[in-house]
Amino acid sequence: MRYFLGVDVGGTKTHALVADETGRALGFASAGPGNWEAVGYDGLTCALSEVTSEALAQAGLAISQIAGAGMGLAGFDWPSQKQAHLDAIAPLGLASPPIIVNDTVLGIVAGSEDGWGISVVSGTGCNCRGWSKDHQREGRVVGGASHWSGEAAGGFDILARAMRAINFEWTKRGPATALSQAFLRQTGAQNLDDLIEGVYVGRYNFDPAMILLTFEAARQGDPQALDVMRWAGKELGGMAAGVATQLGLQNDTFDVVLIGSIFDGHPLIAESLGDVIHKTSPGAQLVRLNAPPVVGSVLLGMEAAGVGFHDKRQMLIKSTEQFLNH
Repeated sequence: MRYFLGVDVGGTKTHALVADETGRALGFASAGPGNWEAVGYDGLTCALSEVTSEALAQAGLAISQIAGAGMGLAGFDWPSQKQAHLDAIAPLGLASPPIIVNDTVLGIVAGSEDGWGISVVSGTGCNCRGWSKDHQREGRVVGGASHWSGEAAGGFDILARAMRAINFEWTKRGPATALSQAFLRQTGAQNLDDLIEGVYVGRYNFDPAMILLTFEAARQGDPQALDVMRWAGKELGGMAAGVATQLGLQNDTFDVVLIGSIFDGHPLIAESLGDVIHKTSPGAQLVRLNAPPVVGSVLLGMEAAGVGFHDKRQMLIKSTEQFLNH
C-alpha cells in the first residue's frame, strides 16, 4: 500500500491530509498560518512540520512511507519563488520532491471532476488561476493586486463599490439607495454628510459586516446593491475569461470552480460571471467547490508519484469528509 501527503498552506491556517492509494483518508491536522509573506520561510517550515507530523501520527505512518506529496502554497506567486519554497519544505525529509502550486490551483484539482480548468476565488480578496488538461501550462492573473491590476472583486472591493453608490447619492450623481440607511445604522453616523466626511477623515472605518449589509440590500432588491453584485460578477468573469484565453480553452468544455464566501452572498455574482465567460468560452461550466482544498493537494501527491488520481477523487472527498466529521 502506498501513502500520500497533501498540504494546504494559507494566510490564516495550514492543513495536512494523509491518504492511501485507494483514496481513504488516514490522518488530518491543522495549524496556524504558513504564508511566507506573513510568517517568513522559517515560519512556513514550522507550520509544515507541525501539521505533517500530526497528520502522520494520526495515520500511524513515518515520513519515509510517503510515496508522493502535493502542496498548495499561499504566497507562492511567481516562478522565481519556487526554490525558496522547496528549501522551506526540504526539512520535512520527503523521499522525493513534491508538486507545489499556488493554493488557488488546489480548487481546480479538488473541485473539477477532470482535475483541470479554472478556479476563481473571491473572499477578502480575489484571485484566478487555470491549469491545462496535461497540467503543463498555467494561466493566471497577478493575484492580490486589486485595483491597479484590474482584480478588484473581493469582499472589501465590493464594500468600496457599495460606498461609491452611497457617495453618488450624496453628490446627486446617482439615485438614492437602501445602502445609505444600512451603512448609517452600522456606523452610527448622523446623516450622509457625517458618514461621507467620517469615512474620508477616518472617523468611520470599513467593517466586514458592511459586506453582509450589501448582500442583504441586494436580496431586498435595491437596484444599486444589485448593480454592485453584477459589477463583482463581471470583474471575476473577466479574470476567468482572460485565463481561459491564455490557455486556449475557448472551444473546450471545462469547469470554472467558484471558491470563497462571496459566492454565497448573492446568486447574481455567479450569474454575471457566467455571462461574461460564456461570451468567449461557451463550454465553461460553473462549479461550486464542495470539497476541502487539501483534497486537491493529496491528488497532486498521487500525481507526483505517477499514480492516476481521477478514479480516486470521489472516494478521497467522501472519506475526508467522514474523517473530519467523525
